[in-house]
Amino acid sequence: MVLETISRIIKVQLPAYLKKLPLPETIGGFTRLTVSEWLRLLPLLGILALLGYLTIRPFLPKKKKQRDCLINLKIQKENPKVVNEIDIEDLRSTNVCYCRCWRSKTFPVCDKSHIKHNELTGDNVGPLILKKKIL
Repeated sequence: MVLETISRIIKVQLPAYLKKLPLPETIGGFTRLTVSEWLRLLPLLGILALLGYLTIRPFLPKKKKQRDCLINLKIQKENPKVVNEIDIEDLRSTNVCYCRCWRSKTFPVCDKSHIKHNELTGDNVGPLILKKKIL
């Protein structure tokens, strides 16, 4: 049933549609088309545009996803370089993990967001782990 419908569309309805199209014989003839004639041409022009795009698409340059390449997306963007200093003697706990991928929701403390970042980008960033020496 489906193949019969497709066959009918291709063999009967498509040629009938194409015969009724107001295709002028010259380029200048397109300027004399009425709005209703342009509307009848619209589906054909849309299909031709889609086929043209799909034909040239493999040759278009690939856009690099900049969001996946940047490490710092929003922290202190007004500064040319972000540097944080921590005095190890001031640590209250014995081990602290600090974020270096800049994607942590608990920044500056690491929440393991670097795992997803590394999977998406192939990066190898990990946390900065500070250990307090116990004397």
